[in-house]
Amino acid sequence: MKKKLLRFILPLVLCLCLLPAIVAAEGTSAEDIVILYTNDIHTYITKDITYSKVAALKDSYENALLVDAGDHIQGTAYGSMDKGETILELMNAAGYDLATLGNHEFDYGMDGCMQAIEWAEFPYVSCNFYREENGVVGENVLDAYKIFEVNGTQIAFVGITTPKTITSSTPAYFQDDNGNYIYGIAAGEDGAELYAAVQTAVDAAADAGADYIIALGHLGDDLSCAPYCSMDVIGNTTGIDAFIDGHSHSTVPMTEPVNKDGESVVLTQTGSYLSAVGKMTISADGDITTELLTADALTDVTPDADVKSIEDAWVAEIDAKLGSKIGSTALTLDNYDADGNRLVRKQETNTGDFVADALYYLFDSMDMDVDVAIMNGGGTRNRAVTGDITYNTCKEIHSFGNVACLQTVTGQQILDALEWGAQKVGEAENGGFLQVSGLTYKVDATVASTIRFDDKGVWTGAPTGEYRVFDVMVYNKETDAWDALDLNAKYNLAGYNYTLRNLGDGFAMFDGSVNVLDYVMEDYMVLEKYVQAFEDHTIGAKNSPLLRKYKNLLLDYSAVNGSGRITIVTQSQDGGKYFADVHPVGHAAKDAIDFTTARGIFVGTGADTFTPDGSITRGMFVTALWRLAGEPVVNYLMRFADVDSEAYYAEAIRWAASEKIAEGYSAEAFGPNDPITREQLAAILYRYEQKNGGGFTGMWMFLLNYADRAEVSSWAYEPVCYMTMHGILGGKDDNLLDPKGTATRAEAAQIFKNYLESK
Repeated sequence: MKKKLLRFILPLVLCLCLLPAIVAAEGTSAEDIVILYTNDIHTYITKDITYSKVAALKDSYENALLVDAGDHIQGTAYGSMDKGETILELMNAAGYDLATLGNHEFDYGMDGCMQAIEWAEFPYVSCNFYREENGVVGENVLDAYKIFEVNGTQIAFVGITTPKTITSSTPAYFQDDNGNYIYGIAAGEDGAELYAAVQTAVDAAADAGADYIIALGHLGDDLSCAPYCSMDVIGNTTGIDAFIDGHSHSTVPMTEPVNKDGESVVLTQTGSYLSAVGKMTISADGDITTELLTADALTDVTPDADVKSIEDAWVAEIDAKLGSKIGSTALTLDNYDADGNRLVRKQETNTGDFVADALYYLFDSMDMDVDVAIMNGGGTRNRAVTGDITYNTCKEIHSFGNVACLQTVTGQQILDALEWGAQKVGEAENGGFLQVSGLTYKVDATVASTIRFDDKGVWTGAPTGEYRVFDVMVYNKETDAWDALDLNAKYNLAGYNYTLRNLGDGFAMFDGSVNVLDYVMEDYMVLEKYVQAFEDHTIGAKNSPLLRKYKNLLLDYSAVNGSGRITIVTQSQDGGKYFADVHPVGHAAKDAIDFTTARGIFVGTGADTFTPDGSITRGMFVTALWRLAGEPVVNYLMRFADVDSEAYYAEAIRWAASEKIAEGYSAEAFGPNDPITREQLAAILYRYEQKNGGGFTGMWMFLLNYADRAEVSSWAYEPVCYMTMHGILGGKDDNLLDPKGTATRAEAAQIFKNYLESK
């Protein structure tokens, strides 16, 4: 390569010195090479920055190049209404020189992608998008790179498309009618195929005389993109000078990771939705710098008149069609938290609830027997929605034009779908994360995902280890209650063709399901129908039309975090501490242990152990009760010789003795390290209850029906009766109470949970 060599010979320099100075854009020398770049615009053409401003910005520089890193023809009605044709017209008019394919360039099918390439008056490049036959890689569909000459310097752009495209778009688009793949995107399970494709293109560009090689990639930089991130590619290749990235919607003004040889590479990304235009400057001495020009920086840029006329006409046409009001919302439907973090691909949101409910309502209103509805998080695109709702609003929520389907599936298929969607929970976003209606589930993020998939990222089988998803419940319309998912039962599942029929996001577990009703209604019209069903067409927190029929269907849209359909366990359920001897093994008392540790009643026996089946000592139990009471400090002279004043239980026993809640064996012996029996535990907790105004008052009579009731000590009979009567203390197998048996730590946690829930 000839990079970083002087680009102007002395005679030319002398000649230029005699000419009038060229006035370049602010902060840019006439000798600098300027490359303007965008990514992930997603057809948002009415923001503060527009294509008409981008066109004017390009014109303000001498010989600037303008490139795009993908995802520009899909996202709003301005793209979907004509499958990107007008967007390409705008990009042509704005003077784009080059683009690469983002995953959403495939959203209108393979024919739609090829049509978009044809509409463009600029070339597309991608080094890893290829044709294949019988599993054999063929020739690239597009040129791998393109070289431009600017001021006598050869600038090469190598296009790179994310391998995630096949699953995040629709795998069926890459197949023939028989399901055979005829297109592919180089990936490799460990990224090796992708790196090799990029390196081959970089080497070819260098051999062709490129002075600088810039990767124009749609890869992303978050964990969900691994091992295909831009930084992965940089770290496993050589020869790239700069990398213009897209896909993850990250705002990266400039960073400099190192390549395989330890050399720094400039990496940048503009964010999304034309929130900024990137500016790369290659100075005369070869230095490369990048910056992001936001709307504030472009305030004085006058939009290009020709481009603006196209924008204005198209916006007016679409707004006339879709801008009419269909309803309103008295609250805010959102997918983002207060800090701007996108939630819908990793947890429940109120928008996720709403769109899944819309599917459920569609088929229920048609008197179809629908049990569950699912919606992939990646298909729910909106930010905050409040006030008036138009067709355009619905298009912002659902921008893909997918159609509703109803299929009969098994409980096992539903479980596998939930597990597939939950594979990244606790680690990264995942467009396949499932929002649900008519169903609740929990995800234990402490369990490693062992779900199986092929080299295209398509599901191939259930996890080889433990399922992360557990406690799946399905709403029963007949009983207005929730039943556990039956893996062998049949359920009618509502969704969109993307997920149920076309392997979208890799959902292949529905193969063999029975079609009930297909291609019913486009996604945004499903939302319109649901909005129209609300009283006065106004969405409130708890006024869903479904509530008129189904009182317990969890239909509360008041909070962005949803109505409690999906529980994410990141340490342990209910916020308690994670224990290796409780959670991975799915201990029967896990919920109780989570409940009590989250409230600080119990702690572990080690850094990550609880010892659930070990005995609980008298000191442990009294300490737990003391914590429940708020850890009161008392001034009481305790005479128990076997209670070390420095022991963890000393203050708790002092308190319990002063309140006469727990007495010792004698005036001098408490037995803090002795295992506590079940009747002792009941008696101590009963005295605590009495101190707080509870317990039996006056005459009482309760018959213990356990076979071993005669073994209950006389002093413990009333406490045991009370605890049994209120469901706090339960029996064991064979109708035994086992009053003198040693209580375990798990049993004690369950008793505390029962006690608190009885209040």
